[in-house]
Amino acid sequence: MYGDMDWHQPWLAPWQAVGLPAQGRIHAGAAVRDALNAAALAPVRFIPQADLPAGVAYESHIFATGGVPTRDNLHDFFNGLVWMRFPATKRRLNVLQAQAIAQAGGVQATRGPLRDTLTLFDENTALLQAPEPLWQALQQRDWYALCVTHRALWAQARLVLFGHALLEKLVAPYKSITAHVLCLPVPLELGPPPLHANADTAICQSASHPWDAWLAQQLAPDWLARKPFTPLPVLGVPGWWPANADPAFYADAQVFRPARAASAA
Repeated sequence: MYGDMDWHQPWLAPWQAVGLPAQGRIHAGAAVRDALNAAALAPVRFIPQADLPAGVAYESHIFATGGVPTRDNLHDFFNGLVWMRFPATKRRLNVLQAQAIAQAGGVQATRGPLRDTLTLFDENTALLQAPEPLWQALQQRDWYALCVTHRALWAQARLVLFGHALLEKLVAPYKSITAHVLCLPVPLELGPPPLHANADTAICQSASHPWDAWLAQQLAPDWLARKPFTPLPVLGVPGWWPANADPAFYADAQVFRPARAASAA
């Protein structure tokens, strides 16, 4: 399972610095939580799933104790990596979740708009830094313009996958995997992250992503409750998948769906 990860793939490259050493510890026999804790880079501790008391909400427990219940699977492995690279953002998401649960008097049958968005953000969101023509085409779901007409502009763009469920799915990629891109352009002045590290010492110098502090400050509850996302099938990103070099790749309307208004028309 953990041996299937190719850290040179563009969706995993931003996570290599923290992921590769943790993967090595797991191969050596460590539990996922111990492999993550050994890096000492997250503002939380990773604890056994069994330590989550019965009847206590997962997010509430993290907020109250700083302990993240962690199973031995890829889903929780990637969650731990995100805690390392985006500690301020993950902390902000947790605070908002815990506050919403407390205000509702505990976990309810339905989560409500804010908690729905926070969960979607945590699991499946992506962050985009790109020139304006790419943003316009993305929000219009003009896939041909986004990935064919403006293909050269992707050399100036950076897409970082934040959602840990999204990263988990891409261990075994398939065409229809779709990210929810946060409708908040990453400022162009925020620099790119280091992509590679071969030892823990290198990780310690560059674990926190340069977009983290900025992103955490943007997450206002009222705005999030409006679900500010737009879809992007990630294997359509130029350079991310060999088959998308052929413009016909984007003609698959089951994956590259037009905007609803265009569909109705």
